[in-house]
This record gives sequence, structure tokens and C-alpha cells, in this order.
Amino acid sequence: MTITTRQRMMFAILCFVWGSTWIAMKQGPLHVPPALFAGTRWTLAGALQLFFVWWQTGRLRLPWQSLRTIFIVAMLINASNQLFMLYGLRYVGSGIGAVINSGLTPLSLLAFAVVMKLERINQRVIIAMGLGVGGILVLFGPSALAGEVTAATLFGAFLVTMGTFTYSAGSVLVRPLTKAHTPIVVAGMVNVIGGLTLLPISLIFEPGSLHALNFDWGWVSWASWLFLLGPASLGASTIFMILVRDWGPSRAGSFAFVSPIIAVFEGIAMNGENLTLIEAVGMALMLAGAWFALRKA
Repeated sequence: MTITTRQRMMFAILCFVWGSTWIAMKQGPLHVPPALFAGTRWTLAGALQLFFVWWQTGRLRLPWQSLRTIFIVAMLINASNQLFMLYGLRYVGSGIGAVINSGLTPLSLLAFAVVMKLERINQRVIIAMGLGVGGILVLFGPSALAGEVTAATLFGAFLVTMGTFTYSAGSVLVRPLTKAHTPIVVAGMVNVIGGLTLLPISLIFEPGSLHALNFDWGWVSWASWLFLLGPASLGASTIFMILVRDWGPSRAGSFAFVSPIIAVFEGIAMNGENLTLIEAVGMALMLAGAWFALRKA
């Protein structure tokens, strides 16, 4: 498979944006019910994506015949994933969340794709996964596990793990849809359905959700929400759908080997942190894993 320059640029944007989301996902819902925080974002993002298609083409053909599959994907990628992730991050630090998500995303994407007979395991894939996951453990493992492991930490880690699995399953299921229909239309429908599912869940089950509808969230929550709405939801989620269509789930999922490196360098630039030798080795392994995942079969 030939990888074009445009695809490489899209992959780089995906890695940068999703490497910057962990702080926003951690800080944003601290003062807002998580399901309301995510539901409003995904609903608006999906509506804007569908409006953009209508504005560009003058018509909007929705794949109603695939609505059942789209609904299942929305429940996995948006509703379940967001509930698991945002509540999980209330019990674990963003570092542990990044380790779990980055390490399991490529592996679970590959596993689901193999089960559904969309991909096959070969030497390139094995090397890529080994290097990438090994690099994640070297980079984040010691610092993430340095603190005391409590029951709350284990519960939060379990939730993040479940969120990773639901996102991976949905990403594999969505690939046939992106081949049959325009990826941005699929992304828009998935986002709208997922967001509209989260809103009543929040209003029924989350304390304070009705009061939060006054949208007096504070600037930290609003800044996080806007970042997750624009670059993360409108941009990166559409790019990921396109790469899943063109590359397959596991190759597209190799962003998880690069995005944590972006987060590390952002910490260095913003907080004046130092890069240690062991961290440099971990990042080198992760980049090697991503290179093997993206090279020609």
C-alpha cells in the first residue's frame, strides 16, 4: 500500500491534536458533569459536520440503510467510550490514562480487525506493536506506577481500559461504512447519535446536570470544551475515519505511538520539564513502532 504525502500530513495532524487532548479531558469535566460535557460537544460537532457537507454540496444524503450499524458504532465510539474515559480520569492521572490508552489502542484495534477478518497479522505488524508498546512502558511506566496503587486507581484504570476497548471495537466496525459512504457524513451521524444519547443520560443520572445547563462552567472547562470540540472532534475524528478507511484500523491506530510523545514535548515546552535518557529511549522505540506500522507491507 502506497502512503501519500497528504495521508502523512493527516496522520501528523491526528497525532498532534490527540496528543494534546489528555489535559483537556482531565480538567474540563472537573466542574461539569462528564456526560453533559461530552454530549453537548459531540452533538454540536456532528451537526456542524453534516451542515458542512450540505453547505459544500447543496445536498445531504444520509446512509439510512446503515443506520443500525451507525447506531452501534455511536454507542461504542462516543457514548460508552466517553463515559468510561471521563469517569475513569476522575480516579487516575492523565499519565496513567495515556499509558493504558496508548498501549492498548493499537493492540485492541488489531485484535478486533483480525477477528472480523479485516486484517492479518504479519511480521511487520508484530514488530510495530512490540516496539510501540515497549516504548510506552519505558516512557511512562516508571512514573505512572511510582505512586501508591489504591482501589480507586485500579477502578479508574479499569474504566479507561473499557473505554479503549469500546473505541477500538467501534473503529473496526466503522471501516466498511467509510468505504461505502463519505467519511465525514459517517462521522457526523455517529457524533450526533452518540451526543444525543449522552445528554438524557446526564440529565437523568448525573447530579447537577440541570444546574450546569446555565453553562456557567468557568474558563478552564470552556477552554477544554472548545479545544475538544474544534480540533479534536471536528478535525481529528474525521481524519481518523478517513485513515481507517484507507489504511485499516491497526495502521491508523499507530497514532497512539506518536501522540504521547507530543504530550511529553508539550510538557517540556510549557512547564520547563527535562527529558531524561530513559524517556528518550522510550520515545525512540515508539517512533520506531510507528515507522514499522506505516511502512509498506
